[in-house]
Amino acid sequence: MDEAEGLSGGRRLAWGAAYVLATFLAFPHELGGRVVELGWLLAWWPPALLYLAVRGLAPRRAALVGFAFGTLAHAAVWHWIWVVTVRYGQAPPWVGVLAPLLLATYPGAFMAAFAAASGWLRAPGRPPGTAAYRPPGTAAFRPLGPFALAALWTALEHGRSFVLTGFPWATLGYAQHENAYLLGLAPWAGVYGVGFVNALGGFAVLEWALRREPGRSARRALAGLAAVLALHAAGAAARQPADPGARSLRIAVLQGNIDQGVKWSRDWAERTVEIYEELTREAAARGARLVAWPETALPGAPDGDPSLEERLASLAREARVALVVGAVGLRFEADGELAAFYDSALVYDERGVRLDRYDKSHLVPFGEYLPFRALLGRFIRALATGAAGRDVSAGSGPRTVPLPGRAAGEPVVSLGVPICYELLFPDLVRRFAGGGAQVLVAITNDAWYGRTGAPHQFLAITALRSAETGMWTARAANTGVSALIDARGQVRERTPIFERGLLVGDVPLRDAGRAPTFYVRYGNWLPLGCWLAGVGMAARRLRRPRQGAEA
Repeated sequence: MDEAEGLSGGRRLAWGAAYVLATFLAFPHELGGRVVELGWLLAWWPPALLYLAVRGLAPRRAALVGFAFGTLAHAAVWHWIWVVTVRYGQAPPWVGVLAPLLLATYPGAFMAAFAAASGWLRAPGRPPGTAAYRPPGTAAFRPLGPFALAALWTALEHGRSFVLTGFPWATLGYAQHENAYLLGLAPWAGVYGVGFVNALGGFAVLEWALRREPGRSARRALAGLAAVLALHAAGAAARQPADPGARSLRIAVLQGNIDQGVKWSRDWAERTVEIYEELTREAAARGARLVAWPETALPGAPDGDPSLEERLASLAREARVALVVGAVGLRFEADGELAAFYDSALVYDERGVRLDRYDKSHLVPFGEYLPFRALLGRFIRALATGAAGRDVSAGSGPRTVPLPGRAAGEPVVSLGVPICYELLFPDLVRRFAGGGAQVLVAITNDAWYGRTGAPHQFLAITALRSAETGMWTARAANTGVSALIDARGQVRERTPIFERGLLVGDVPLRDAGRAPTFYVRYGNWLPLGCWLAGVGMAARRLRRPRQGAEA
């Protein structure tokens, strides 16, 4: 029997549909040329709505229902994968429909785990008169409270960041990227701390709404709501300085707006370089000291083309600026044979000397490399003729790039240069900060996503990385959104998408002697605590008599 009597299949479907809709609308989307941002209002409700759709079901059935709704919700958020696969991957339309559904089965599995565990972990002790699900001959159980459910949700969201290399896009905390109070928690507990508060708030409201049901408690609801208010106050009080140091560097981010369909065309190669040269000169005329080109902005590989290398060096000398240039990096064998290629950022000083090459270390599965290529390669290329026939190689991992001062005695500036997909992973980006980075220069190419919500969702992700690390981020995106983001995660300036342009600003640098944020030092301590709480609940559950009839 259901936890609440009379909960029909139709009502479950309604709650599940509400969960799908709330999840979709909690993240930014572009509609009619405007960005719709409803996360501040809707991010509280998806966990509670999913719980309502599955509560009272036996674990196996709850898992199936949770998986179905979780997959649909994330497929809706990731509808832009149609553009990636059909428009640029040249796959047939049915692949464009199927691809987001298949990818969404990944978070769907975690939603299934939440749905099953939220019922299976119920505490013992049936209050008089309850109608809770109970196999014959076993004790009844109290439903989990708001804190336990929020911990379970947070642990499983954290799992999405590393299981099978991870894909944590649309983690709940990103939906609150405009909530300045909750962003104050990010330097202490990361995006998972923000998501925990969202889940706790929704579950506390749900507990209050159901407080007259057996096993529910108004005290638990009020404790949860009080904690949410207290955490908002704590976030406001704990906000890091918007300017984390006394020094600044005038940085320009360029947006060449090169269509993905012609990006690697021979006919467009020269024009693309000219566009970025023109934008670089304009940035220099506006006083920029460092100019960042987007990911793979350069349609070539200077490592294998001395004339292209000299062209970049000459530009840096002419404009008297340092350059961070997204390009293809190459590695050769001793005999000159090509051994590997990388998604790289080349860094030049104003004398035209190449200082370093940072290679992207966390690659996009099915985008930059194909898992089980020997098995899947021919099949994937048959479906998407734009798919790469060779894997990109991964770099060695996050590290800083030192940029010498212009004048003698001027201190070195340490740059962290996360490239595109790396920005999805909080633990990876915090390693730039832990290694001494004073500013993040993020480069990406969001042209793949078209005019959808994805570029704006990715901007929200980048904003959380700034808030977590307590550093400014200068974000250069080929088609946008390019932005300057302060150390609190607030977007100070941004470009429209699919317009050519640039941003120039005096970006404060984190003082070299300033201690990194608590989150940078200690990482994902909160979700690890939630995992431990889940293990503790499971251990307690396993000590009880086996529920033989539970399915």
